Amino acid sequence: MNTKRIVEAILFAANRPMTIRQIQETFPELEQPDTLSVQMALDEIARDYADRPIGLRQLASGYRFQVREGLSPYVTRLFEEKPARYSRALLETLAIIAYRQPVTRGEIEDIRGVSVSSSIIQTLLEREWIRVIAHKEVPGRPALFGTTKQFLDYFNLTSLSELPTLEEIVNFDFGNSPQPQPEQDHSERPQTAEIQQPVSSAGQTDPETAAAETEFDPQAEAGLGTEKLTLH
Repeated sequence: MNTKRIVEAILFAANRPMTIRQIQETFPELEQPDTLSVQMALDEIARDYADRPIGLRQLASGYRFQVREGLSPYVTRLFEEKPARYSRALLETLAIIAYRQPVTRGEIEDIRGVSVSSSIIQTLLEREWIRVIAHKEVPGRPALFGTTKQFLDYFNLTSLSELPTLEEIVNFDFGNSPQPQPEQDHSERPQTAEIQQPVSSAGQTDPETAAAETEFDPQAEAGLGTEKLTLH
């Protein structure tokens, strides 16, 4: 039995990331390799694909093969469905949850300065990028939101510690030409006439707000599972 070849075939055929345990359970009960053997096989496969257009990537939910960064624009032409584009309001809400979690809807509204549309929360829940992880022990017991493994997988992250820092966001080159901004959700209404960014004691913009200010196309960033840009 060649464990490496079998593991490679399993990962190639799988339609989702696979953990070491899930890979082991794919083998017949009497032939299941131990954890070390599977890990060694994964390491060898990753080395074999190091110089290929497809690589083995570890994500929050497990291991999967995916297209290398820079090649996704060509691969996406195979699919008729256009990449989803999200409004600035949705991306700001998602960024605040990712950086500030666990966070309530009211706290998100305090940071953004506008009320959060129910459709935005519903979209994030349906995409399984966020979930209700608890309820805050205050009157009304509002839901506390946090990100999921699916969120980490979509953005090619293994943990929240891989999210860009405030300094990285500030120094990121988004190009010189201005990009058109998606329209704000019309169901959102400003809470104040003038919105000020929260500032830390050191005089720097709060990371959550800075992340929310950064707009990007998640499909372009994730690129069908390219190697770039996923609390559990």
